[in-house]
Amino acid sequence: MICRQCVGRRSFGWDQLLVDEVADGLPVREFRWYRGRKHYSGWYHASTAGRLVACESRLELARILLADFDRSVVRIAAQPFQPVGRDGDRIRRHVPDLFLVHTAGLATVVDVKAPSRMKDPKVIAQFDWTRRLCSDRDWAYETWSGAEPVVVENVRFLDGYRRRLLLEKRCWPRCWKRPVVSRRSAVSRRPWRAAVRAR
Repeated sequence: MICRQCVGRRSFGWDQLLVDEVADGLPVREFRWYRGRKHYSGWYHASTAGRLVACESRLELARILLADFDRSVVRIAAQPFQPVGRDGDRIRRHVPDLFLVHTAGLATVVDVKAPSRMKDPKVIAQFDWTRRLCSDRDWAYETWSGAEPVVVENVRFLDGYRRRLLLEKRCWPRCWKRPVVSRRSAVSRRPWRAAVRAR
């Protein structure tokens, strides 16, 4: 089993791949934009990572938004590596969509697919192979095909208020640790409002 990673396009043995290098690396493949393309590729500024994270579709962007909002996720990388290896009588190569590093040092590899493709036998075989590889490294593996639209839209809205440049520096510790609450909650929302700078 070998693996390509985009830090200088190096090849490693699967067991030699380091979590920190994967999390800090660039996407393994280039994103192409052309007229008439069905998917919208782009870059998202992840507050968690403090950098741009690439996405190849709106569905992938939604998963990145949710990861960026998850307090247990401390680093996010897109298209982080490409494992190449034998699966029975064939050679497989696959680039997972996301690599998430959690506070406890655990890692999760995420493949994002449209719901209509989740039952495709080729996709299932690819997922099974990737799941086995991840279990060899004690990494979690997740296949994701969407979430409640209301949840995604709420997170998308709240994302604009997580940008450190919009907050007074003295409020950072308080705001980043404060739980998100609904309007009906008894917990006061004033510190959030007071911390946002007027434009």
